Amino acid sequence: MYSDLTKLYAACFPEKTRKWTENDFRDLKKSGCEIIASENSFIVWRTTLDEAEIITIGVAPAARRTGVAMALMQLMERDAKKNGAKNIFLEVDESNFPAISLYSKCGFRNIGTRPNYYENGHNAIIMQKEI
Repeated sequence: MYSDLTKLYAACFPEKTRKWTENDFRDLKKSGCEIIASENSFIVWRTTLDEAEIITIGVAPAARRTGVAMALMQLMERDAKKNGAKNIFLEVDESNFPAISLYSKCGFRNIGTRPNYYENGHNAIIMQKEI
């Protein structure tokens, strides 16, 4: 499973210089994160008390704009709500307009910024959704 996730991560994020390893995914799972994955997409999140945080979501280029990311977001939200979450948070690169659009369509709103958050020096937009 983790080997497949590392390959999928690399396919989803070819521009990243640091690719996630099997141990990264294993450690996330051990720390309480949930992972939903298919052959062309995945989402990683965790719920703590009444808050959920999306760690990452990836969709292979060939599967983008097919609704798979929206479906993953809905599955994650349903699970987080079932586990007591009242809010979902995430960070997104300020230049990732497709992701920002997706999150906005899912009901997330911009609540702040983390300066120089990403390895490319870009700021992160902090987004939140009440559920």
